[in-house]
Amino acid sequence: MKQVLRYLRKYTILLMLSVVCAIVTTIASLYIPIFTGDAIDCIIGEGNVDFPAIAGILTKIGIAIAIAAVSQWCMGLLNNTVTCRVVHDMRRDAFAKLERLPLKYIDGRSSGEIVSRMIADVDQFSEGLLMGMTQFFTGIMTILMTLIFMFRLSTGITGMVVLLTPISLVVAAVIARKSHHLFAAQSKLRGVQTGFIDEMIGNQKVVMAFHRQENAIQTFEKQNEEYRRISLKAIFASSTTNPATRFVNGLIYAAVGMFGGFLAIRRVITVGELSCFLSYASQYTKPFNEISGVVTEMQNALVCAKRVFEIIYAEPEKPDEPDAVCLRDVNGNVEFQDVSFSYIPEQKLIEHLNLSVKPGQKIAIVGPTGCGKTTLINLLMRFYDTTEGRILIDGHDTKKCTRESLRTTFGMVLQETWIRSGTIRENIMMGNPDATEEEMIEAAKASYAHNFIRRLPRGYDTVMSEDGGNLSQGQKQLLCIARVMLCHPDMLILDEATSSIDTRTEIKIQKAFAALMKGRTSFIVAHRLTTIQDADVILVMKDGNVIEQGTHDDLLRAGGFYASLYASNM
Repeated sequence: MKQVLRYLRKYTILLMLSVVCAIVTTIASLYIPIFTGDAIDCIIGEGNVDFPAIAGILTKIGIAIAIAAVSQWCMGLLNNTVTCRVVHDMRRDAFAKLERLPLKYIDGRSSGEIVSRMIADVDQFSEGLLMGMTQFFTGIMTILMTLIFMFRLSTGITGMVVLLTPISLVVAAVIARKSHHLFAAQSKLRGVQTGFIDEMIGNQKVVMAFHRQENAIQTFEKQNEEYRRISLKAIFASSTTNPATRFVNGLIYAAVGMFGGFLAIRRVITVGELSCFLSYASQYTKPFNEISGVVTEMQNALVCAKRVFEIIYAEPEKPDEPDAVCLRDVNGNVEFQDVSFSYIPEQKLIEHLNLSVKPGQKIAIVGPTGCGKTTLINLLMRFYDTTEGRILIDGHDTKKCTRESLRTTFGMVLQETWIRSGTIRENIMMGNPDATEEEMIEAAKASYAHNFIRRLPRGYDTVMSEDGGNLSQGQKQLLCIARVMLCHPDMLILDEATSSIDTRTEIKIQKAFAALMKGRTSFIVAHRLTTIQDADVILVMKDGNVIEQGTHDDLLRAGGFYASLYASNM
């Protein structure tokens, strides 16, 4: 709640205006029963109808209704404005935090779960917040003002109402506590379900290729059934609040009617005042019904807000040190000094790795799946920090360099392509936004992407769908290669960069890479060993350790693990 209030604090003026509107609405509404009671007193008795007085009272009632309506409309406008701005701020902060969170956080959660928190949970929170502000402000003001008006009429009846009120509050509190846990479980299940849907849609081709449609449907049915079961419990628990408090408030209304009727018979109060009192009793108890309903909605809203705040207040990536070195004009001298790392402390991966790479060398990294090849690249780019040891670039410890300058030093082409929604030009220019049109086209030609781009309906202005869905995997890979070629990095990382390209194009790409890698330290992760035969040094990894290293010919002559890998590739 404190975190929610921190977001609301920015809009204190709008909230104060909303409170003012709530006060005006309440006072105007509370004068209507007084006017109605006066009108009743004007018609008590046979032939005792004061038409001129009734006309004046009806005018006053009309004015009060108009004032209440306008102020309530203004309050709704203010509350909607505040709610939309708070939701805007929360989504902005959550997305900004996502961009600063360590890769470990993203790897440990499904993308659908994160999307669910930022979209569905924020929407649920906004609905609860809007209802809370609209009904809570009006309800509190109605209760306070009604008590003041009631005390003016009869302290005895008012005292009885006040004594009976806590029963309604206790009932609402008990039910709200139960519904809170159910809403928490509901939000968690919604995140699991959203994550599963996102996974199935994103990998629909794989699901269909392996005939897993029925399995996916069955899994979804189980999740959907569990979500339905928990949702029904949560809704049922929260729905019992209103009828339970209405029952209690009905008893209060009946007690006021009986006691007030007795006083009216004894002429302690007039019939009009009794009418007024019954209206106030109804208006006084109504906010308790509304607030109890708001409480259950707010329970759901706060549960959803908590899930969003878990992102906003998650521990961000460790900031660069104040005296961090900014790498410029890197020569490409890279050293791994006694480096150890594991994603999970109990499962060792890389242990005591030592490696020295000279400027301009082409380093190939090979080995079976899970041996630590990509992990080595993650450490080099500081997507993860080493557990022990250090990595030096031109003598500078990467942990003491700014991440921006370190990552700008490298150009990466990964096996998994990443294409954003937008034009082909925008995707290539991402590598170097300051590049000219001619430089971009040269990069596309160098990566052999220019020819297929020209054949597209609008050339470089062709708009691609999400993740480049209207391009082949090979074409997307060529665009990624062109992007790297455009930024002219000091060092290169190629992680299966030509895995999605046909053999004929791959030969051309290898020539383009050879020109790009000339004079640059390059790290190449490869499964097809025929593509790295000309590497200066080949690192053979197994179980997180470099077990062999040397040139292609040296390793073949040694007849070790590399020789067996090469033989299996042929």
